[in-house]
Amino acid sequence: MTDATRTETDSLGTIEIPADKLWGPQTERARRLFRIGVERFPPVLIRAVGLQKQAAAEANLELGELPRAIAEPIIAAAAEIAANRLDEHFPLPVWQTGSGTQTNMNANEVIANRAAQMLGRPLGARDPVHPNDHVNRGQSSNDAFPTVMHIAAIEAVEHRLLPAIDTLRFALASRAEAWERIVKLGRTHMMDAVPMTLGQEFATFAAQLAHAIARVRATRADLAMLPQGGTAVGTGLNRHPAFDRVFCERLSALCGRAYTPAVLKFEAMAAHDALVALSAALSGLAVTLMKIGNDIRLLGSGPRAGLAELIVPADGLSSSIMPGKTNPTQVEALTQVCAQAIGNHTTVTVAASHGHLQLNVFKPVIIHAVLQSCGLLADAAEGFAHNMVEKLQPNEPQIARHVANSLMLVTALNPRLGYDRAVAIGKKALAENITLRDAAIALGHLTGEEFDALVRPEEMTRPGIILPGGG
Repeated sequence: MTDATRTETDSLGTIEIPADKLWGPQTERARRLFRIGVERFPPVLIRAVGLQKQAAAEANLELGELPRAIAEPIIAAAAEIAANRLDEHFPLPVWQTGSGTQTNMNANEVIANRAAQMLGRPLGARDPVHPNDHVNRGQSSNDAFPTVMHIAAIEAVEHRLLPAIDTLRFALASRAEAWERIVKLGRTHMMDAVPMTLGQEFATFAAQLAHAIARVRATRADLAMLPQGGTAVGTGLNRHPAFDRVFCERLSALCGRAYTPAVLKFEAMAAHDALVALSAALSGLAVTLMKIGNDIRLLGSGPRAGLAELIVPADGLSSSIMPGKTNPTQVEALTQVCAQAIGNHTTVTVAASHGHLQLNVFKPVIIHAVLQSCGLLADAAEGFAHNMVEKLQPNEPQIARHVANSLMLVTALNPRLGYDRAVAIGKKALAENITLRDAAIALGHLTGEEFDALVRPEEMTRPGIILPGGG
């Protein structure tokens, strides 16, 4: 930004604006007034702003609400915003008026000034393209910004989050298939349990993610119903009767997916239940990823004094004091992201519960939290897939030792000997530090050959259903 300024005038008077920026008086006043934090809306929301303004202008052109000479430069300028070519002209923080009015006016002013440039007019001319009369035609911040929220959320989910989570699901499913026959010890209550396979353990992770993906996808139907056309309170004052329908048709064409008008726009502006549902699904996804990360952290603990059933890949990072120490850094990054996403859902829940009367005025923080969760979970899951899961190796000798030493193999004797005799064998083996086989023989319950025929760890993994890889 240069030190040079230009003077613009609106209904509140004149104000100096950086000469090289496209925003106008309302944005500049907000920029000076809301000096809160460093959080800014991400590119996916700025793109959604452009899409919303472009679809609105196309609808107004089709309906005869704007002449072509004005609509076309508005459409062209909005398309540049949608392509993220004008991001630097959106300086406002998340922390602003709760309706998102300042970001909506930021868009109106940037488009009006960019249109002025295209038409050979000076910045701030407000003629022939006016930010309110033309760019904001048939709209209010109260319906435009929540529409932007829905567009941004769907784009973040479809184009970033779901592909990233599916990358991790595929990596886990591939490990499950590769390790299907590696018999290992199961654990319940953090204590030794009966055998399973390492493949079954990783197939469980993949199946969890498949279900989490389905829950996130299920939220898109409600998000695709838009409040655009409700204007100030939901009645549709000052817009063409067909504006909402044509707007959704134009937006659908721009985005390549179907959007429809909300049946009752009062509801879509006063409440944000659809975004609460998405946030809940994101929180649930974080819970799933937390479990997966922590289990891999535990299974890879060691390498000599822990479970050490998985060999955690060395990533070139080490302790600042312990030479050569390998830590599960990818797990730690992933689980910190999960904690943030779970916390973001609390923010969304509280903010959405304050939809007072005809307008919820916590809109910016709701979409900020949702988009942050989408972005962080996508980045962390993708990194975890490539830098951890795809490089994990099973420590088969250690896995085999744990299985051989497990007292819970005695469970296989229940049908032959009954629970009480099986308990006696397990207690004797533990007390005398001998094998289950030796304990069974010493108690006279089985011969060695009988024990070997009954206690076969690989067979103990088969009565249950091997979970699919989640695909």
